Amino acid sequence: MGSEGASGERARLPRHVAIIMDGNGRWAEGRQLPRLAGHREGAESVRDVVRAARQIGLEAITLYAFSSQNWARPVEEVAGLMELLRDYLLTERAEIMENEIRLRAIGDVDKLPPSVREPLDALMADSAQNRAMVLTLALSYGGRESIALAARRTAQLAAAGELDPESLDAERFNSMMPTADLPPLDLVIRTSGELRISNFLLWEAAYAELYFSSALWPDFRRGDLYAALDAYAARERRFGLTGAQIESGGDLAP
Repeated sequence: MGSEGASGERARLPRHVAIIMDGNGRWAEGRQLPRLAGHREGAESVRDVVRAARQIGLEAITLYAFSSQNWARPVEEVAGLMELLRDYLLTERAEIMENEIRLRAIGDVDKLPPSVREPLDALMADSAQNRAMVLTLALSYGGRESIALAARRTAQLAAAGELDPESLDAERFNSMMPTADLPPLDLVIRTSGELRISNFLLWEAAYAELYFSSALWPDFRRGDLYAALDAYAARERRFGLTGAQIESGGDLAP
């Protein structure tokens, strides 16, 4: 799928795509380079993929940029990742604003250093009214942690008498999640050939299609994104229904 083909088939595009950007370290090690070199090249993949997503008309893209567990990596690597994140926020600011992209962040962002948090907060505030596409960065993020936080909020509302526990259903609980204002997650892409989702968007991925690419993240560019979208377009999404029900126009709401 080229960019023209993607634009011509917007009805078959997913509304919300999430990417587990894996393989930076292995890319660098395979070239006998410092691991940070892989992260630096991976930042170029972020730029290309986000631009392509905007150009073909995706409504939302969520990137697993830094997990809760990544804080346990070597101090030098974490510091380098924070510097790269700051550089991305500063250098991409103009393009994000010019292309009407709204930037969001999910995760325990209070843990981020001020050098990252300040440009992140500023760009989220300044882009809040943009409507062309939502770019969400998962930072200091964990899927289990996100669900636990939503459960804590729910319990607090119930304790305060603002929520009847008997009225709690999946839809109400979903409203507690940090992704509640995003379109339902349609497609999760993971790079590097690993076949797992690594604590990423566990609640949101309940009915998402999964696509695994053998490309390491620094090698993953727009052509690889188009291949994932082609694979998505070829799938029949049933949401628990039968193929016959779908053909007859059954309700596909998850």
